[in-house]
Amino acid sequence: MRFVLEKRPAPSRLMLGLTPILAVIATMLAGGVMFWALGANPVEAIRTIFVDPLFDPTFASYSRPQLLVKAAPLILIAIGLSLGFRAGIWNIGAEGQYIIGAVVGAGVGLAFYPTESRLVFPAMVLAGAFGGWVWAMIPALLKTRLGTNEILVSLMLVYVAENILASVASGLLKNPEGRGFPGSRNFARDYPAASNLELLPGTGMHWGVIAAFIAVIAAYVLMTRHKMGFAIRLTGEAPRAARFAGVNPTRLVVFSLGMAGALAGMAGLFEVSGPAGQISIDFGSGYGFTAIIVAFLGRLHPIGILLAGLLMALTYIGGELAQLMLGMPAAAIQLFQGMLLFFLLAMDVFANYRIRLKTREAA
Repeated sequence: MRFVLEKRPAPSRLMLGLTPILAVIATMLAGGVMFWALGANPVEAIRTIFVDPLFDPTFASYSRPQLLVKAAPLILIAIGLSLGFRAGIWNIGAEGQYIIGAVVGAGVGLAFYPTESRLVFPAMVLAGAFGGWVWAMIPALLKTRLGTNEILVSLMLVYVAENILASVASGLLKNPEGRGFPGSRNFARDYPAASNLELLPGTGMHWGVIAAFIAVIAAYVLMTRHKMGFAIRLTGEAPRAARFAGVNPTRLVVFSLGMAGALAGMAGLFEVSGPAGQISIDFGSGYGFTAIIVAFLGRLHPIGILLAGLLMALTYIGGELAQLMLGMPAAAIQLFQGMLLFFLLAMDVFANYRIRLKTREAA
């Protein structure tokens, strides 16, 4: 007798709903083994990552507001990515769009320094969205005009964006009063009109968090009530049927990549004018890559992405706490986060296949 994988007639809805939960449990188990191998108590390490940031009286007052701060850019970027992913358009370069949005938005704000006008921050938000959109249009136009692979082009543009970031942090946007150190002016300290401060003190709520919630609602309405949402779902589920239904593939690619770029650019602007505070050489934080995990962990559904973004933000905060309290290396925490996507993809096999026990005669 032997175990074989048998393809299901249709994907199991039950397993599609259970696989994110099973992936989280498997990540905890595998992560516990990894932490044990590193000399830490696995139960204590898992508790430090998932429980202490929310319930430990020593850390919760700081950690709970940070949950929204960390989750906002992840949710914004993942919502944009999910639109393309559902249509089979693979934008892997959201990190570059995030960086360019921050650079362009910050550049617009710094161009008007030291104005006190209330219009400067909305202008920065629009500029950030535009910068991310333009950066996403490069792979979109190359794909629609020349048939290039959007995965490779968008990914390579991340490294171009990182070099642009290093250049402007040391040159064009460098603080003239910074004594020669790279980095722009600090928005929160030096430029209140252009800063993205907390709207309610002690909550972590800023304009980026509000934008993330709006994006979740807008994406839900788009995917369930709008013709473009139908085209996205139809293209992802049945490409041939989409062609017969008259879906314009060029328009779909431009829309999906453009929305992803605009939302990633906005996330970059909210981050640079708020939590990060300034353009710096190491501004790129990996949010664009982590958002891919968030999108898939949320099953490419807006509500799922909201919950997955909060969970991933918890691993960021808990991971920092584990480094501080348990001496865990940063690489171990990053590996732990990456396990989520690995196990999610592994568990997805059981949504399309079932395990059967067969005898050799039956085989």
